[in-house]
Amino acid sequence: MSSSPPSTADPGRWKALIFICLAQLMVVLDVTVMNIALPSVQHDLHFTDGARQWVITAYSLAFGGLLLLGGRLADLWGHKRALLTGIIGFAAASALGGAALNTGMLIGARALQGIFGAMLVPAVLSLMSVMFTDTTERAKAFGVFGALSGGGAAIGLMLGGVLTQALNWRWTLLINLFFGAVAAAGALRTVPAPDPDRARPRLDVPGVLLASSGLIGFVYGLSHASFGGWTSAGTLAPVGAGVVLLAVFAVLQRRVASPLLPLRVLADRNRGGAYLAVGLAVIGNFGMYLFLTYYLQTVLGLSPVQTGAGFLPIAAASVIASTQIGPRLAPRLPARAVMGPGFLIAAAGLLLLTRITPDSSYWTVVLPGMLVTGLGLGTALMPAFSLGTLGARPEDVGIASAMVNTSQQIGGAIGTALLNTLAATSTTTYLTAHPGQATKALVHGYSTALWWAAGILTLAALAATLLINHNPLARPHPDTRKPRRPDHAPAAHN
Repeated sequence: MSSSPPSTADPGRWKALIFICLAQLMVVLDVTVMNIALPSVQHDLHFTDGARQWVITAYSLAFGGLLLLGGRLADLWGHKRALLTGIIGFAAASALGGAALNTGMLIGARALQGIFGAMLVPAVLSLMSVMFTDTTERAKAFGVFGALSGGGAAIGLMLGGVLTQALNWRWTLLINLFFGAVAAAGALRTVPAPDPDRARPRLDVPGVLLASSGLIGFVYGLSHASFGGWTSAGTLAPVGAGVVLLAVFAVLQRRVASPLLPLRVLADRNRGGAYLAVGLAVIGNFGMYLFLTYYLQTVLGLSPVQTGAGFLPIAAASVIASTQIGPRLAPRLPARAVMGPGFLIAAAGLLLLTRITPDSSYWTVVLPGMLVTGLGLGTALMPAFSLGTLGARPEDVGIASAMVNTSQQIGGAIGTALLNTLAATSTTTYLTAHPGQATKALVHGYSTALWWAAGILTLAALAATLLINHNPLARPHPDTRKPRRPDHAPAAHN
């Protein structure tokens, strides 16, 4: 069933989707493109291993901490304006990083990238949600988005290796000037202007301060755990402070007239289930990229370019699943019937990858595991991203989009810290029992972490099956049919 006739939709929506997704790709690529260039960056700028961590952490903290604010600003300013501001700011920050003369300049540029990325990414999902309301078209559009999210990391590894090896690390950042210019020019012409009569929320400044501080503390603590351990003060203090601040934030959101994160956004079981499932899935996905990158380079001895090329099959599998399988199934089946099996297939792919040994062949062990994982994730994430904003009120679409990305960011931080710790502990235990077998111990640690990642993806399948009850053949979501009223109107209630 279509939720609105296609004839009433914006005729330029498919052209706009190209430029919206190009902006999203710029952000997705930036994560892994920088990771693979880091050794060259460190050698060129002569910074320590501690500073190297901050090149990644500065971006994660700014991006993860400000996503909710970015989503609300998109609702407040208009999604098109937020998108253009995010694209231009992200590209400019990338140029600053590409021209960095020292460590401080690079870390500052990475933080700026995170700030503008936190504005850009929620605007992307918001615009897709309001432009594609027909069930079939929405499935196709979110299939493209899912392909970018599932395969973009692999493409980034390849692109980062090629640029670093053929030119130098600075081009891993400077290339965003090209992406940004094309995306901004295209979006300016094709993305529809905001509805001037749409209800706009007021900005909840105390909520912004509490949520941003809490998320930054939580993400920083988890980032510290990946190298400082779970019991260190550097981990426990910021994680504890973050949890307390977020708890206070949740309490206050029930009492303010125009909350930053209206609880109705989370209370819907389909959206809430999608946020949880996406967060859990990202933990498993991060585990695969993290440990296979190390495995391919340090154990199998592949170069950065070869490693990047080695990840292209999972990008291809994810694109096929997100654009061909998911969009065909999503309009015809209940969401849980697509997401649950999809996550289980991805978990099965990770189980295939647990068979890696120091002597394994890429072709017989790694490649099959990647293909199965990519097909499963691509199929499951397509409806998950769509459900994250489905049925949200027009004045809440930006913050609902931000929640999808916040769940991804938190999942990534938890996944990196948790799986790194599990791998390191398993490696140490194996080495204690088998002295002198360092390589086998290392691979044993990777395999153990991949087992856990498979288990977490199974939990994602369980969450999707138990929590989500959306059926595309049923009547439209109730929120899409009732009149809208600003949160601060006299009769408004959460």
